[in-house]
Amino acid sequence: MTTMAWLCVGLIVFPVSFLAWSFLSVDRRGFAAVRSNLGRGIRLIDSGVPGAVSAGLTDSRPAVPLGIRVTPKGYVAWLDKLLARAGRPAQLPLPRLLIAKPALALLVAVLGIMLISKDVTPSASLFVALAAVLAYFVPDILVHGRGAERQKAIQLELPNTLDQMLISVEAGLGFESAMASAGQNGKGPLAFELMRTLQDMQVGRSRREAYEALATRTDVPDLRAFVRAVVQADIYGIAIAKVLRTQAKQMRIKRRQRAEEKAMKLPVKVLFPLMFTILPVLFIVIIGPAAINVMKNFAGVF
Repeated sequence: MTTMAWLCVGLIVFPVSFLAWSFLSVDRRGFAAVRSNLGRGIRLIDSGVPGAVSAGLTDSRPAVPLGIRVTPKGYVAWLDKLLARAGRPAQLPLPRLLIAKPALALLVAVLGIMLISKDVTPSASLFVALAAVLAYFVPDILVHGRGAERQKAIQLELPNTLDQMLISVEAGLGFESAMASAGQNGKGPLAFELMRTLQDMQVGRSRREAYEALATRTDVPDLRAFVRAVVQADIYGIAIAKVLRTQAKQMRIKRRQRAEEKAMKLPVKVLFPLMFTILPVLFIVIIGPAAINVMKNFAGVF
């Protein structure tokens, strides 16, 4: 096939695949059930019926999406944990991710079969199969990378955020008010997670459960240690300002230690580029003219 033919095939296959993915990944029954429950609750509250919200929200349940039904539960739980660590991006919810993975693998397999259709060999078939398997796990790799970057950002922002909360608490604010101030004035994933924790407590979740959910979602060791200290201080009645001061000091020390560790690793990382790229060029520039003169001298002798 010519280049123009492959271009036409791509212009047809990719839009059709995207439209099919968008159509299959939308949980229309779930959205309809949510709208029905919300509307029923509002109507019952307006009519003065007691217990309207609880009754309206438990009458119907959204249907389980197809991707979740056909995927093993352990794998679904692992993907859900990865998405939580990545901040649950709105453009890639769990049902859409479970549909995108086999769709991408199928698309790569079809394109690979079309490429090797004229000359089918065992090695080419194996390459297509490996490419399809790799395409199936590409979304996992992307989500995992985004989650790792988000964890690093939270770990970097944590000492400064604790300092802000300490200043607010020492100024007379409560711990939740200090969290709200740090979340509203801050930027990045940590501020978002703090606001989400406050929202969990506003809808009726206990403090301990909200804090533990924060540590579980982010999966950052420093933040988990801070949450553990806050929970213990809440249980035993320890002054929260003292806990914040101690945790902020420890986080600053850990951040400095991580920076020193990266600085110590830098010479080892620079060694291999230096050996294979810079040193050969230097040898050519320095030793090259001398080697040319030696060759000329020996050529005159012989």
